[in-house]
Amino acid sequence: MSGGIIGQAAGLFAVTNVDDLVLLALFFAQGAGRRGAAARVVLGQYLGFAAILAVSVAAALGATLLPASVVPYLGLLPLALGVKAGWRAWRDRDGEDHEGPARPGGPRALEVAAVTLANGGDNVGVYVPVFATAGAGGIAAYAAVFLVLVGVWCAAGRFFATRPVVARVLSRWGHVLLPVVLVGIGLAILVGGLTA
Repeated sequence: MSGGIIGQAAGLFAVTNVDDLVLLALFFAQGAGRRGAAARVVLGQYLGFAAILAVSVAAALGATLLPASVVPYLGLLPLALGVKAGWRAWRDRDGEDHEGPARPGGPRALEVAAVTLANGGDNVGVYVPVFATAGAGGIAAYAAVFLVLVGVWCAAGRFFATRPVVARVLSRWGHVLLPVVLVGIGLAILVGGLTA
C-alpha cells in the first residue's frame, strides 16, 4: 500500500465524514456513565460504515444495490430516530426514567448504524467513482484505511464528548441537540435528494 493512496484515502475519509464527529460526540454524551454504551456506539459506527462500504464497492463493481431514486429516502432513518429521541427527551423532561431499570441506557448499536448509513448516503456518491477507477487492490487499500479511521473517529468523538466544557454543554443540551441534529440530517438528505 503506497503512501500516496493512504494519504488520498485519509483525506477522502476526513472530508466525507467530518459531520460524523458531531454525531459521535452526541452519541457518546448520550451514553455517558451507562455500562456498555461506548461499545454500542463504536459497534454501530462500524456496522453503519461497513454498509456504506459494501454499497459503494458493489456499485463501483456495477452491481448497484440501491436505485438512485431510493437514496433520498435514507433520510427517513435519522428523521425517525430524531423524532423518537425528541419524544423521549420531552417525555423525560421531569427527570424520571420511564424506560425502567432493565434498559442499559444510551444509544443502541443499530440506531447508531442506521444514522451512520443514512448520513453516509452522500458518501456513496463520492466513493463509487473513486472505487471504480481504483481497481481491486486500490479498493482494498481504501477500505482498510477507512476502517482504521472509523476507530480514530470514534476515539475523537469520545474525546470531544468527555472534554469538561464540551461535556457540560452536551450534558445540559445533548438531549435537545441530538434530536435536532438527527431531524436536520434526515430533512437535508430527503430534501437534497428529492430536489436534485
